Amino acid sequence: MSRLGKKPVQLPEKVKAEFKNGVLEVTGPLGKLSQTIDKKIAVKTDAGSLLVEALGNSREHNMLHGLYRGLALNMVEGVTNGYKKELKAIGLGYKASIEGGKKLVLTVGFSHLVNLEIPATVKVTAVLDADKNTIITVTGTDKNEVGAFAAKIKAVKPPEPYKGFGIRYTKSTASADGKSVVYTDEHIIRKAGKAAAGSGKK
Repeated sequence: MSRLGKKPVQLPEKVKAEFKNGVLEVTGPLGKLSQTIDKKIAVKTDAGSLLVEALGNSREHNMLHGLYRGLALNMVEGVTNGYKKELKAIGLGYKASIEGGKKLVLTVGFSHLVNLEIPATVKVTAVLDADKNTIITVTGTDKNEVGAFAAKIKAVKPPEPYKGFGIRYTKSTASADGKSVVYTDEHIIRKAGKAAAGSGKK
């Protein structure tokens, strides 16, 4: 039995869960999520918590036990607080816009615009930060959907290693005085250009 899987998943006051016919449904303030559960696993609700149980002691049972407990925890968090991924587009003329709430349009140094259909399960916004870089925010209740679409956006133009132009992950936090937003960017491994590298030769 998985040690992680044995831990109950606490249900906040406004969150309800139901396990029926092999499907776990979790409903909360932000919506409803469902997940098909393997037959080797059972889910029970007890005193405001979810209990995930393995119906056997094999290695596979233990692996699935921890997996589905983690998925259940993500579902509860998703319908309670939601998930968010932020990206920053850095480069001359790089920008993003939302068309009709269904399409993300990227201008990232190509001879053409890049159009990405926004999944129905996520919401996307695009705004400028204080440095005039575009901040793209992906939010939703499903952790996998939010992460997958954010990764798809980044894959359009990953940061190049010389000047760092491209789309990178970032994270916003409030400043110390609470009057502004500070962005902490993903670390990019940089390379020196040929001219800079050559200048160090003797």
